[in-house]
Amino acid sequence: MLSPMKTAKTNAARLLDRAGVDYRLVSYRVDERDLGAIHLANELGEPPGRIFKTLALSGDKTGHFVCCLPGDLEVDLKKAAKASGNKSASLLPLKKLQAATGYVRGGCSPLAMKKRFPTFIHQSAEQFPAIYVSAGLRGLQILIDPRALAAVAGAVFADLA
Repeated sequence: MLSPMKTAKTNAARLLDRAGVDYRLVSYRVDERDLGAIHLANELGEPPGRIFKTLALSGDKTGHFVCCLPGDLEVDLKKAAKASGNKSASLLPLKKLQAATGYVRGGCSPLAMKKRFPTFIHQSAEQFPAIYVSAGLRGLQILIDPRALAAVAGAVFADLA
């Protein structure tokens, strides 16, 4: 008799378990040629505005910080800088992403990074009962109430796009 395939727990999922937060792990087929949020939305059959990508940025005053944005929006660096208390901000270069966060492109979660960074979630998340964010592994997403995500991540909702 075959047992059902179990989804591996990630550090992000374990963090949510310890916090007693309700969430659901959702797996999807990874296309290494297209790791974008629009492709992911199509895979999950969800609108891109409900799939939140996690971006690592660096500010001129505060250092690294994290922004979560809907898949169909681009970060406005001036708005992200303002929200984070910086004068300017830039995306963290991909070659520095894993060293800083512990995650790779396409699998960067706003939860359980190597170090806890200030985190900001685009304000549109508040309109949904649940949003998708990376579980910290390509091919795995967390479906979670955005307010619960903000509480666990210590995040603030802001206009980032």
